[in-house]
Amino acid sequence: MSKLRLGPLPKTEVVRLTIALPAQVKADLDRYVEIYAAAYGEPVDAAALVPHMLAAFMDRDRGFRKACQAGETRPGSTTSSSASINAATSSTSEAAGDSSSG
Repeated sequence: MSKLRLGPLPKTEVVRLTIALPAQVKADLDRYVEIYAAAYGEPVDAAALVPHMLAAFMDRDRGFRKACQAGETRPGSTTSSSASINAATSSTSEAAGDSSSG
């Protein structure tokens, strides 16, 4: 069984966001969902994984973290990296929901 970088998913508040993906990204995402389900023994859909994948990406992006720490955010948003990640997670939680079916 593969150990994946993305661990079990926490429950979060959600805001719907619709996105369009290139066909190859969608195919890779579908494969990731299959491998994730096998690794953790429970089915999951892309809409549940995408926000956590995006948050993990932003958390590892040094330029993004540096900009947040420097206060280079829009008015009304937070300047701490973890708060920015949490906001991004909840605002994209259903990002793949509309596009994962086709």
